[in-house]
Amino acid sequence: MDAAPLATVKPAAANKERLRLWIRLLRAQRTVEAELRDRLKRRFETTLPRFDVMSALYRRPEGMLMSDLSRFLLVSNGNVTGIVDRLVADGFVMRAAREGDRRTSIVSLTPRGRELFAAMAEEHEVWVAELLAGVSESEARALSATLKSFRSNWEGEA
Repeated sequence: MDAAPLATVKPAAANKERLRLWIRLLRAQRTVEAELRDRLKRRFETTLPRFDVMSALYRRPEGMLMSDLSRFLLVSNGNVTGIVDRLVADGFVMRAAREGDRRTSIVSLTPRGRELFAAMAEEHEVWVAELLAGVSESEARALSATLKSFRSNWEGEA
């Protein structure tokens, strides 16, 4: 069976619109992320990955296993380990042995880490509001709902 050359394949109009949407989503995400990275660096001398780790730990005051943290952040254990090591060295995160299993540890924010993250999160929220000021509250709600339903459609298929 011969395949048609790629140049002669005419995708449906809906596929073209989905491709345009994908490109717009990527462009928006990259633009906002770059600005947030820059602001975190300038204001707090930190990185977006450190912010993300602290954010996850802030939501779980009882702490998280390293494997749960990496799964939550959708990154490898190795990536999280390096970030956590630096946060521990800086006094923002602490490690505690897991009861009954010395091979695993639970990580959590220190009081100092909670205080720093709260300040970063407050400014982060303002920055995101500034960067997305052109999107009304109702548009944001509708887009968020659409993306949430999209995620639930394919999330369990992998």
